Amino acid sequence: MLPPRDQLLWLRRGEGMIGLGTALRMEFSGPDRFRDAAAAWRDVAAHATVTDDVAVPGSGLIALGAFTFSSRSAESSVLIVPSQVIGRRHGEAWLTTIGTGLEAEAPLRAPRAPAATETVAFAPGQLNADGYLATVGRALERIEHGDVSKVVLARDMIGHLPPNADTAAALAMLASGYPDCWTFAVDDFLGSSPETLVGVASGTVTARVLAGSAARGVDAATDQKASVDLATSAKDQDEHQYAVQSVLAALRPHTPGVTASELPFTLRLPNLWHLASDVEGVLADGSSALDLIGSLHPTAAVAGTPTAAAIALIEELEPFDRGRYAGPVGWIGADGDGEWAIALRCAQIGSDDVARAYAGAGIVAESVAEHELAETSLKFRPIIEAFTA
Repeated sequence: MLPPRDQLLWLRRGEGMIGLGTALRMEFSGPDRFRDAAAAWRDVAAHATVTDDVAVPGSGLIALGAFTFSSRSAESSVLIVPSQVIGRRHGEAWLTTIGTGLEAEAPLRAPRAPAATETVAFAPGQLNADGYLATVGRALERIEHGDVSKVVLARDMIGHLPPNADTAAALAMLASGYPDCWTFAVDDFLGSSPETLVGVASGTVTARVLAGSAARGVDAATDQKASVDLATSAKDQDEHQYAVQSVLAALRPHTPGVTASELPFTLRLPNLWHLASDVEGVLADGSSALDLIGSLHPTAAVAGTPTAAAIALIEELEPFDRGRYAGPVGWIGADGDGEWAIALRCAQIGSDDVARAYAGAGIVAESVAEHELAETSLKFRPIIEAFTA
């Protein structure tokens, strides 16, 4: 059902929503982008008449959105209200139509097969492998001097798409290859993220923190060893705890009883093992999902610790604008409920038909630059394979 470009998609394990058309587009920027978006969405919801006989998460009035990592980014943050939403959840499917009430109801788009496109070759962008090794080395010096405890450094790759390429096929590859991830598309920004930033449903808030990773083994024995080594790695456990504590600290003003898993568990993905912890609490202040992403972003999993110092170091060492990479991506409903992931394993398709992909690794005192470079290569794999399969 998706068009060749400008798709709107939120999907995991075969459930979620696609959006067709645009009833309303709102753009935000700067340090107040989350606060401005939350206020704008409350105003839209307050003036909307919503008839929702389905009453499951994602039915009714929704907007899909993607926000920039940095408040200084030249990219815009967006909330897009589709004209039509096709959703499926808990065995139920629905169609939502959204508009001003004056336009005629549009017929549903006919199903189609995504057009085959040429294989896209990705090459290093502004920070190649040698440059990344040198950058990690400089970060380790700053950690040794006590400037930060952890910093997440990314590198970039670029791929040139054929003009007006159909990117729906890449989304299909991501959704089928990584079913336990959030496969998303908003404003030609697409990917498949394993990390839930926050979910809000009927007053309950949940999050899944991922930090610390290892390559999958080549057979059952080496795969099991990789999982055990990750679970017992002091370096990865330290990196993980920085991320968990940053999420708990951000959520406590909204949900004082928030709790995390006592011990992290190993999460298996097709190409990686991750250390993961689940977080849960009951909202005490009526915050919406947009309010919460403003409090949570950026977590230590994608920035570092302490946050302000880590962001300053990222801006000093990375030679590019991350855009929406590592920012929040997801959806918000009229009641403030929603689901938001951290935009990882992703690429932004520009008007020049260039796909810009990013992948990062958390640098702590025990990090080895060559190992961190290898980790970023593994994290590039989903998006590169989606465009080259």
